[in-house]
Amino acid sequence: MHIEPASRSTPSKMRTGSLRGVLAGLVVAALLASVALLAGTPAQAQGVLKETVGDWQFRCDTPPGAPSEQCAIVQSVTAEDRQNVGLTVVVLRTADKKDTILRVLAPLGVLLPAGLGLIIDDEKIGHTAYARCQPTGCVAEVFFDPALLERFRGGKNALFIIFQSPEEGIGIPVSLTGFTTALDKLQ
Repeated sequence: MHIEPASRSTPSKMRTGSLRGVLAGLVVAALLASVALLAGTPAQAQGVLKETVGDWQFRCDTPPGAPSEQCAIVQSVTAEDRQNVGLTVVVLRTADKKDTILRVLAPLGVLLPAGLGLIIDDEKIGHTAYARCQPTGCVAEVFFDPALLERFRGGKNALFIIFQSPEEGIGIPVSLTGFTTALDKLQ
């Protein structure tokens, strides 16, 4: 998957149909389930906190039926001007370790057609669609392509943008401090 260039009139495209991605998604479903959004506040990550690396938490859990522990790097944040609006960013490797997934859990009430926007260090990266909504929030996810991964590795700040109405975008800052070191721990 990739993030499409920002455009409100063009629906985002997502890489789907990969059996490997689907199976990996099932294996890490329990890890995702352990990251829950609570009433519009950022997720309270669960699982075992192994380490804090910069502004990222390195968390691990063994999902039911999984042969081994699954780990992710996680950061939960709120909007600077709206403490009741937050999201959780989860980065994890697929079970086969061939792909890296960026999964963002946004609060319920987001405008689904607008998708999730992303800006890194004041450069508009694009947007992606929400994959699904659950009782705990709405999920957008992309597989990191090399270009996006390099932007995250080289960046200082990411700004994820959610919409509650067509006119109201809310930017939620995510620090990329420690991202590269934390990501390397997932290898």
